[in-house]
Amino acid sequence: MPQPETLDTLDKKLLDIIQTDFPIEPRPYAVLGERLGIGEEEALARVKNLKSRRIIRRLGANFQSSALGFRSTLCGAHVPEGKLDNFIACVNALPGVTHNYLRKHKFNVWFTVIGPSWEDVCATIDGITKSTGVPVMNLPATKLFKIRVDFPME
Repeated sequence: MPQPETLDTLDKKLLDIIQTDFPIEPRPYAVLGERLGIGEEEALARVKNLKSRRIIRRLGANFQSSALGFRSTLCGAHVPEGKLDNFIACVNALPGVTHNYLRKHKFNVWFTVIGPSWEDVCATIDGITKSTGVPVMNLPATKLFKIRVDFPME
């Protein structure tokens, strides 16, 4: 099992801030630095380091897609071992895919698709099946349970 990464106190404080309160400012790293008592350059360097170490996967906004009129669905697929690399590459290349996970189960690939309409979402799923030869199970939500997940570091 991989060993957990070690983080110093400043990295932990930085992660606490950027999870929920990333500054929307012309110079966000200057604001982060000020809040942490370090310079803008060091704040940016620390974020880059955490990203290069894969502790930070991405920095970006999260939108409530349904509030913007978009539709989404959970998808599952039973992908044979010999088709996995191609299937995963196909799914990952799509701009409407927000998550893609490999699982130890008969349905071994799970992902979500978001699009501007239900027809667009279904067309995306149909396109995956046509280009890979793998049927995709479409599981639209019947009730939304949205939770907020933060990982307190301090």
